[in-house]
Amino acid sequence: MAFDDRILDQAAAWAARTADPTFEDWDGFTAWLSIDPAHAEAYDLVMAAAADATDALRTLQSATPMAAANDDPAPGIVRRRWFIGALAASVAALGAVGLWQMQPGAYVVETAPGETRMIALDDGSTVLLAGGSRIELDHRDPRFAELEAGQALFTIRHDDAKPFRVDVGGNELVDLGTIFDVKLSGDLTTVAVSEGAVAFNPRTQNVRVDPGHVLTNVAGSAEYKLDTIAPSLVGEWSEGRLTFQDAALEVVAADLSRATGVSFSVAPGGAQRRVSGSLLLEPVRQDPASLGPLLGVKVRKADSGWVIEAR
Repeated sequence: MAFDDRILDQAAAWAARTADPTFEDWDGFTAWLSIDPAHAEAYDLVMAAAADATDALRTLQSATPMAAANDDPAPGIVRRRWFIGALAASVAALGAVGLWQMQPGAYVVETAPGETRMIALDDGSTVLLAGGSRIELDHRDPRFAELEAGQALFTIRHDDAKPFRVDVGGNELVDLGTIFDVKLSGDLTTVAVSEGAVAFNPRTQNVRVDPGHVLTNVAGSAEYKLDTIAPSLVGEWSEGRLTFQDAALEVVAADLSRATGVSFSVAPGGAQRRVSGSLLLEPVRQDPASLGPLLGVKVRKADSGWVIEAR
């Protein structure tokens, strides 16, 4: 069976966690396995690849290099080449990000436009990273993340003694038992909550964002705006839909580019034109021009992608 990167990343993260003698979240692991039969198969693949790599390393360590009698490489060199090939195959099976996540310390996960990636954290929380996004995490502190660009949907296992923290756009978010979506687009930070609550800059402004609310802030400014949002719309991009409510076209273009992998831009003079509408991502990905009637705009093909023009 072929697995997508998201499932392999989750399997690699679970493999790293279950290998820890102090691991206790067997209920969470069992729940993950039960979601999809592919999860168990991917986990078995990861464990088998890790075992192969371990066996290869043991073979390498036990090998005694011998002098070559002719121009052929010495046996020790042959074994090293074989080990490198086996390890490369294991890396391909696990996925580069999966292996990176298994390393101790800080690590960065980055997605290409149109790609999403699920990250299983060491504390049982998960982060779904949207396309065109970048986040820094740390195995030494699984209760902290820094969103450097793009968008992420956080599903946090709450701990009163050690709340989960997110740094984004110069702001600090602290979970209060939470499912929340964070977006950093240029200098604009958006935080929307569907369950629980989030504290925005608790050591200064201490603004509470409750379910059904969305907060926006411009980097470098203490000003913020708090609006209402249907909880069902929070993180809806993860289900292949985007809804815009009085959104500037420059925001629409950026969100669509990130979510679909198709390059959208706005014609000069139209960046601040505001539109509303809800659309499925896959039809737009297949036919970018279909965006026009959905949002009441014009869409034309250009050398660099697709240009949105206000009517």
